[in-house]
Amino acid sequence: MSGPGRDDPTRSQGDPSPRGDEAEARPEADSAFSLLASGGKVDPDLVRTAAAQNDEDNTDAALSVTFRLTRDLQKRLDKYLQDRIPFMSRTQLQRLIAEQAVTVNDRAPKAATILRAGDVVTVIVPPPPTKDIPAEEIPLDVLYEDQDLIVVNKQADLIVHPARGNKRGTLINALVWHFQHRSAGALSTVGAEEARPGVVHRLDRSTTGVIVVAKTDVAHWRLARQFENRTTDKRYLAVVHGRVEPVADVVDLPIGKHPVHRELMAVRYDETAKESRTIYRVREQFRDFALVELELHTGRTHQIRVHLAHLGWPIVGDEPYGGRLVSAAEIGGAGEAEAGPIVHRQALHATALRLRHPSDGRPLEFTAPLWPDMRRLVTLLRRHRRLADPIAPAGSRIDLAAVLGE
Repeated sequence: MSGPGRDDPTRSQGDPSPRGDEAEARPEADSAFSLLASGGKVDPDLVRTAAAQNDEDNTDAALSVTFRLTRDLQKRLDKYLQDRIPFMSRTQLQRLIAEQAVTVNDRAPKAATILRAGDVVTVIVPPPPTKDIPAEEIPLDVLYEDQDLIVVNKQADLIVHPARGNKRGTLINALVWHFQHRSAGALSTVGAEEARPGVVHRLDRSTTGVIVVAKTDVAHWRLARQFENRTTDKRYLAVVHGRVEPVADVVDLPIGKHPVHRELMAVRYDETAKESRTIYRVREQFRDFALVELELHTGRTHQIRVHLAHLGWPIVGDEPYGGRLVSAAEIGGAGEAEAGPIVHRQALHATALRLRHPSDGRPLEFTAPLWPDMRRLVTLLRRHRRLADPIAPAGSRIDLAAVLGE
């Protein structure tokens, strides 16, 4: 969630009246959360609140604040930001500027840039650093690791980072142990105060697949900028109910909070909704089911699940959005004796991720094999419900043989 605030009398939290040189800052844009306290300073508690809401919404959006200078300060940018974001050191702010997490008039500035009246300064604000996270020995399927990042094929029922009632048993707890006992390095300190160091993007608890975590602050900002600017290429596989037609299409439907169920999202056409765009491509059509490749162009909460359910093709096992748990006996009839569900979650897997290395910019691509439950589901559908051979509509990229272990 983006968090630009206002310090005019109608928008600020706390005392709305600026004092002294606070009048120079006039935050721009509307948001559900202001990150500013009275006096125009970024408040760490308000940042924590907004970050917690992002966690609850499972969104990748950055927190940002924008200032418009109403008088000529003749002050360096880094010194100005030190006044406005007191929980960050000048060195941290200079790093933020170097990583282009700060713009002045929509351009990348230098730390020594002198600010003048009318300048518009926008800052992506990290949660205040640091909290210790206990190490826990939890098995990890590591796809790639170097000194800057680690890429994991996340298993089901694993939360990405500690939050609220889940302080242990998360991917981050497992990574802390991994760095202590299996490899080297550490998680980036960005977001550490909210117990989510290194977390660049997220996956739902029950969604499996590729997730990248930063090991240094520089890598974190450079990776986060790729996700924020949508220069990554994220591909998923889902098994859905129904016959999917046409075999490929663009789903351009806005998403917002569900009007009744607070924990869910829905397609909406009001001011609360955000642009959401997904491309789907059918890879295999079965009787009453389909295997679909999905390409994300935005990263809204539950985007794939909402779009597919809205179109009448809910994901198998995704009960909140109309999917059903299915058994081997249901798929194969008398040929399969197993009566219990094949997957106990939504059959959704983050299969492939393309991005650029944060240090040297070289292209990287990671592919995560399906976990056994979803692989068995596809195998049974091929055995008992196949209607045609696999296809690859234009733009398809996932190698089905590779992810199915064939």
